[in-house]
Amino acid sequence: MSNVKPYTSAQLLEKVKSLHSFKAIPTSYWLLGVRSNEDAPNKFDDKIYLFKGEQFICVTSATTNPGVTVLRNYAKFNAKGAAVVKADEWYYGVWMKGKHQGKITALVQTGAKIKVYRDGDKDDKAEASDILQEGFFGINFHPNSYDINAKTTGTLVNGWSAGCQVVNDMNQYRLIMSIIPSGEKISYCLLNEF
Repeated sequence: MSNVKPYTSAQLLEKVKSLHSFKAIPTSYWLLGVRSNEDAPNKFDDKIYLFKGEQFICVTSATTNPGVTVLRNYAKFNAKGAAVVKADEWYYGVWMKGKHQGKITALVQTGAKIKVYRDGDKDDKAEASDILQEGFFGINFHPNSYDINAKTTGTLVNGWSAGCQVVNDMNQYRLIMSIIPSGEKISYCLLNEF
């Protein structure tokens, strides 16, 4: 369960508008991640909010960090380290509906580059490093199951995130994916808890 403190829509919108990369609030659907300051290793301790314009739709627990499986064995994915998405940034038009690993409907990185730090110290904490890259790294938005009808809410990230933004509440994931239209570019903003 996420320990991110509760925010009002007004607080979140004020914060995202203050970022250096802010251009405009998207008029359609967009996602907002908040990375927990607690940053409990391998836990779904972050939150992801769905907005339409400035209207709040719903929120779910999630992780915005790679799991310990990837943090300890990142070389299978990238020799420079595990991908940790840079927070306090806007990523406009970054995702569209598609298939994650060809297995489940997700939002896939097809529309824009994303900034990631490469964490290569092989401990259990996802951290910013001296290595910052920008590009197409397959940073997707998906659940921690390939079964869209799964009833459970997972508790450990493990290998479910190698940098992807991963929801562990399948009910909320199904809701979000049922609302977001196909063929539309979806923007994402990731904040550090404030």
